[in-house]
Amino acid sequence: MYRLLILMLLAGMTFNCGGEQGTEAAEETTETNTEAESAAPAPTGVVLNPNLASKEELMALNGVDEALAQQIIEGRPFLGMRDFYVLMATAIGESEMEAFFPTCFVPLNLNTATEEEFKMVPGVGDKMAHEFEEYRPYKKVAQFRREMGKYVDEAEIARYEKYVFVPVELNSATDEEILAIPGVGDRMLHEFKEYRPYTNMQQFIREIGKYVDDKELERLEYHVYLAE
Repeated sequence: MYRLLILMLLAGMTFNCGGEQGTEAAEETTETNTEAESAAPAPTGVVLNPNLASKEELMALNGVDEALAQQIIEGRPFLGMRDFYVLMATAIGESEMEAFFPTCFVPLNLNTATEEEFKMVPGVGDKMAHEFEEYRPYKKVAQFRREMGKYVDEAEIARYEKYVFVPVELNSATDEEILAIPGVGDRMLHEFKEYRPYTNMQQFIREIGKYVDDKELERLEYHVYLAE
């Protein structure tokens, strides 16, 4: 699975299980994938964010030694799974990647992630990757929960939320929504709100850049947007 995904990511192509074998073959493939998707055991537990994890936390993961942990830290921020996946694909074997990604994953922006990235979420196949895209744009996480609730139960939705997120609208987000951004606490919540209203992203970059370095600013920017 992961070998195919890395080839797709590197090529920048959309993966189509049906290929050119016709509609009937594509439908058969979709049915097979749906069955596999629902039958696959869903990993549970803590999922580390490689943009925030300490060296010690990274080294506790399968296949990660001190040198690789340092390489991950130096490569931050990872904005989506593409660059992180390529880094890990060159460092550990395919069998180790199968065990690695359920426990360490870059959260995916539900409004911008590619279908290939969605398929990297453990337990997500063609059907759910399609449903993730179907209901874009997401404005609130409640919308994601409501729409995915048509297909899976609450426990599975909660598991998905360990791997995906809805970006925060800077001028209207509640305290709870801002604090849901990984790594954001009360201090940064105050600073986010202090400079409202934001008229453009450059204003956010300028003001929040007073408190964090360029890499952290880039990571935070990945999680927010401004309504048009």
